[in-house]
Amino acid sequence: MKLTIDRISLLRPLGQVQSVVERRNTIPILANVVLQADSGMLSMTATDMDMDIATQVECAVGTAGTTTVSAHLLYDIARKLPEGAEVEINVADGHAMISAGRSNFRLPTLPVEDFPAIATGDMPGGFTVTSADIRDMIDATRFAISTEETRYYLNGIYLHKSEANELCAVATDGHRLAMTKQPLPAGANDMPSIIVPRKAVSELRKLLDDFEGDVGVALSDTRAEFSFGTVRLKTKLIDGTFPDYTRVIPRGNDRIMQVDAASFSAAVDRV
Repeated sequence: MKLTIDRISLLRPLGQVQSVVERRNTIPILANVVLQADSGMLSMTATDMDMDIATQVECAVGTAGTTTVSAHLLYDIARKLPEGAEVEINVADGHAMISAGRSNFRLPTLPVEDFPAIATGDMPGGFTVTSADIRDMIDATRFAISTEETRYYLNGIYLHKSEANELCAVATDGHRLAMTKQPLPAGANDMPSIIVPRKAVSELRKLLDDFEGDVGVALSDTRAEFSFGTVRLKTKLIDGTFPDYTRVIPRGNDRIMQVDAASFSAAVDRV
């Protein structure tokens, strides 16, 4: 495998996929990112067995091929190369030679056959939602996600269709509860109720930081997939039953206060 790509084109997608890789891995292949060069495109995939992120970018392919190299090492190399550098990746004899100007690096590779197969299957529930709406739902609820592992069913955001036919996101740690609603997107009427894990929520939010547009959401009872631009994030869902949060929300409450959000936030910050 041989390809040439400019530094910034390599750095951005590599940064998107390498963040899913744990720094410490007992399984060596999970520390690697899959690089596949073919037809003028470089595809990258990384996983932690519970979630995988894939993306692709244009490059000049000299020789098509597929390999795996350390995700964090390759990212650190690309990050520290000078601006405007042309990066050449040449894979042969179990090693990847990374060259840019007078800098040369030799990284060991592992067989792509050892990389865990990405689970595929039917995703019967599917709809489209804007990136702004997903960002708003995550930002409004993720602070309340529990970190207590014994109550694993609270370790994520509960995404479901409410009784009022709205797309509802809820998170709670047993002491505080956050809920937000959006109009139900077309096609989401039969969506299953799911719990998206905390790490997947965090990675999705980071990926959406600089993306504006529609996000395709595909759901099953055990997996969720989010697709936007050239990025695809797949995650396992938390296998548990989210508690009936509606019982702790007061009904018929007539004590309602409306305040300016910025002024209220500033006042709270002062105390």
